[in-house]
Amino acid sequence: MKITDIRLTVVGMPRHTGFVSKHVIVEIDADNGLTGIGEMSDFSHLPYYSLDIHDLLTVLKSALLGTNPFDISLSNKVLGSYYPEAMFYYEKGNFIRNGIDTALHDLCAKALGISVSELLGGRIREKIKVCFPIFRHRFMEEVEENVAVVRRRLAQGFDTFRLYVGKNLDADEAFMDRVRTEFGSKVTIKSLDFSHLLEWKLALQAAKRFRQYDFQLIESPAVQNDFEGLRHFRLKADHPVSEHVWSFRQQFEMIRQDSVDIFNISPIFIGGLTSARKAAAAAEVAGKSCLIGTTQELSVGTASMAHLGSALVNLNYTSDPTGPELYVGDIVKHPVQYQDGYLLVPGRDQPGLGVELDWERIGKYRVDDLSWGNISVHQLQDRTAQTKA
Repeated sequence: MKITDIRLTVVGMPRHTGFVSKHVIVEIDADNGLTGIGEMSDFSHLPYYSLDIHDLLTVLKSALLGTNPFDISLSNKVLGSYYPEAMFYYEKGNFIRNGIDTALHDLCAKALGISVSELLGGRIREKIKVCFPIFRHRFMEEVEENVAVVRRRLAQGFDTFRLYVGKNLDADEAFMDRVRTEFGSKVTIKSLDFSHLLEWKLALQAAKRFRQYDFQLIESPAVQNDFEGLRHFRLKADHPVSEHVWSFRQQFEMIRQDSVDIFNISPIFIGGLTSARKAAAAAEVAGKSCLIGTTQELSVGTASMAHLGSALVNLNYTSDPTGPELYVGDIVKHPVQYQDGYLLVPGRDQPGLGVELDWERIGKYRVDDLSWGNISVHQLQDRTAQTKA
């Protein structure tokens, strides 16, 4: 089996907040007539630079056309030399490699007539507990808006929430107080996510201020790649500490310095399912737990994470992939499903990821490129303040 063609399609999918996130749909054709699909998710995250989609396609074709799609390790090695790790959280090279790696897994699983989860070692679970994000408070007036989000999502079955904190601590505390008063034990706060906004001493002060409230863990309570600061925080904190994995060098340092209890692993941030499995295995060897992170993917990317999570033995904490719930639409015929606060793993009886592209829907949201266009400085500031996954 040989790869005969690659196609990239850009979509601009509006969130319910109004912000449009751009994603790239990946299709990889083989000479047996099969097509694997993947997703380069949410390119509208920081940093504020755009990729030329035509140049990207040219490079990917030069690397992959004529190769065997089952040579996934070799393809990842080649793409890693084109888009190397940069020790940065939102490194867009990782987004690129993730989309290709997902499509290769989908294609190979289809060729074998099995699901991606079987290709990854088989399912341990059929559903994954997930939480809904509450984005960062900038102003006290946003507390009521976010309490309304909890109220609405709880009615849909989401009883666990992830709270982004650190911008306005008074508003963060007011929100947690309101949640405790109105919902009590019906609602769980999974994590306080500092998103690398504060240096570790300030984050520790905030965590101690909030410890009267019930939450399960603390995430990203130091600036990026401050492994020593992260370790100091962990030794002094009352809760388990989680951090995202965005490079193997970074994970090595966190293991070496014993900086975290839980690794937040997402294919988008580490560069694909292949790398995510390695990161999860490294965590297992180090005696650490995992959770599945997110950048708020559409259904293709979310299905990929569901298959990954279904096969991990050390997935011991509530995960984050609720991206499809944040958008007004999707790109597949049957979006991934959530039930009682769980993400259902698709496609047990379907080969590949278990989702199928819907070109009528794609046509509705298709755009020409990945540029930021005419977005204003204020919109960029709002994006920085409100979203980070």
